[in-house]
Amino acid sequence: MAKVLIAFYSRDGSTEALARAISEGATAAGGEVRLRRVRELVDDATMGFVPGWKESADRMNAAYEAPSVADAEWADAIILGSPTRFGLLASELKAFLDSLGGLWFQGKLAGKVGSAFTSSSSLHGGNEINNLTMFVPMAHFGMIIVPPGYADPAMFKAGTPYGASSVSYGGSKSPPTEDDLASARFQGKRVVEVAGALATA
Repeated sequence: MAKVLIAFYSRDGSTEALARAISEGATAAGGEVRLRRVRELVDDATMGFVPGWKESADRMNAAYEAPSVADAEWADAIILGSPTRFGLLASELKAFLDSLGGLWFQGKLAGKVGSAFTSSSSLHGGNEINNLTMFVPMAHFGMIIVPPGYADPAMFKAGTPYGASSVSYGGSKSPPTEDDLASARFQGKRVVEVAGALATA
């Protein structure tokens, strides 16, 4: 059974919905999943400038534990999820990756499977480049990067070959579509299958 850590950041729930779908796909394929949300780096007053941010964060933080170094060490596969911030991953998720320096130094991330997914608020808002950006620390960690590609019909309808994605058109008004979620479920399944194959190779 492949052990999968899904570490994500979400503010309005779009990336969260993709994370849950990836978890469903991974679990259905026989994986053991830890679904974790990284925490805010700003205080409540700063969150108060964006309507609904604190309430959404409080809800998700009650539903999901924060990812830990122990989670990353435990996992056979790590799937990262982040909204697009000017074409890059959110600083909250980057802070979690920065905390893994000790595992990197010990070589304990090398050989694990890595994959990524994302969301943006606008069409052509950086989804593909954000997934590619999240591959960069995976390469430094020595991980085996596993994108979904076009290995399933679901990928021809939504997402990108680099990872599941969605466009919210300005927030929670447009949650991920069923096609978006289907591509995410396939990605979870594919990661479990590859991680399982590597474990028995």
